[in-house]
Formats: sequence, C-alpha cells, structure tokens
Amino acid sequence: MRDSRILTKSGLMLGLGERHEELIGVFEDLLGAGCQILTLGQYLSPSSDHYRVVRYLPPEEFSRLESIAYKMGFIAVASGPFVRSSYHAGEMSLKHHNQS
Repeated sequence: MRDSRILTKSGLMLGLGERHEELIGVFEDLLGAGCQILTLGQYLSPSSDHYRVVRYLPPEEFSRLESIAYKMGFIAVASGPFVRSSYHAGEMSLKHHNQS
C-alpha cells in the first residue's frame, strides 16, 4: 500500500510526433498509477546525433494541456516550452502540502 503523504511526479517531453489522444492516454495511465504531479516541456535535440524535433508546440497548446491535466485530476502541473522534469518540483510539492 502506498503512503498517501508521498507525492509522485512524472514528466513528459513533447514535440517528438506524439498525438493528442496518446497524451491523454498517458495522462490517464499516470493518474491510474498514482501520479499526482505532472511536468510537460518541449523536447530540444541536444545534437544532430539525437532524435530530431518533429514539432515545436506553441505556448497556447502547453496551456491547454495543463488545463486538461488539472481537469483530469493532477494536483499540480507545470507546462511550457522551457519546463523540465524537475521544474519547481519542490515548490509544487510544498504548495500542495500547505493547501492540504
């Protein structure tokens, strides 16, 4: 049994050709696994030897995905082109604990 005082977080890098329906499915899977905090950021290829960016998402799309994630049940979401996996994780966790 999982200790409900321990928050879990996952992060996704976007722009590799994923479809909207796939993202929603991943959100559902993460929630089903007990994940409560989500970060969504833009994948940036570190070099020509790495996967190439398929698409740069506009800020409005990150905002829409953030809204969807909250409506689905995530307690904290950071979503934007420059968001990375550990993006303000400590602050997001503390904010939730202070609201509880």
